[in-house]
Amino acid sequence: MNRADLHGIGMTSRRTRERLIQRLVEQGIENQQVLDVIRVTPRHLFLDEAMAHRAYEDVALPIGFQQTLSQPYIVARMTELLLEGGAPRRVLEIGTGSGYQTAILAQLVEEVYSVERIKPLQQKARQRLRQLKLRNVQMNHADGGMGWPERGPFDGILAAAAPERIPEELLRQLAPGGRLVIPVGGESQYLHVVDRTHEGFETIVVEAVRFVPLRPGTVR
Repeated sequence: MNRADLHGIGMTSRRTRERLIQRLVEQGIENQQVLDVIRVTPRHLFLDEAMAHRAYEDVALPIGFQQTLSQPYIVARMTELLLEGGAPRRVLEIGTGSGYQTAILAQLVEEVYSVERIKPLQQKARQRLRQLKLRNVQMNHADGGMGWPERGPFDGILAAAAPERIPEELLRQLAPGGRLVIPVGGESQYLHVVDRTHEGFETIVVEAVRFVPLRPGTVR
């Protein structure tokens, strides 16, 4: 991969990235580590060439299979919420998608375990993470709603697709003191933060969001 691939030219240049970072700050993102990682991660690599010129706009973009690359603000917000109170060591990601959120997490925590139900998306994501030399990610082609019980429990869980209600399987795989960040709902969706305490689970509803639904099963 050459420097232009990584650093971008024209609409994917450093100046364009800085404008995105400024926008995230204006929208309330405060975690400097999260901002720094988003600044240096080449989002254009996670899109097909036809969409790459829009990589540093603060919008969700299509990646095929009726899936999207999440809006940078949402990636930053969910990551910031997951890291509140210190970086979790082991994180489960539900919905690898393009691999962009995976790449952000991999630069901020020790181990990422990422589950994706659509095999071709997972294969592309694996190649991109290899390009970026991010080697602390394990991937599983499976139903995201079931999590990854063989690798649990997890200090943090982040979901990039919205179930109608929070799956019990994910709560079971959350370690004591762990945190789950997940969009929940159908027509109306809200970002939920669930902390596992000694007494049980404490849930905070953060803000309205729009994600693809969490679907069962797998696609090859």
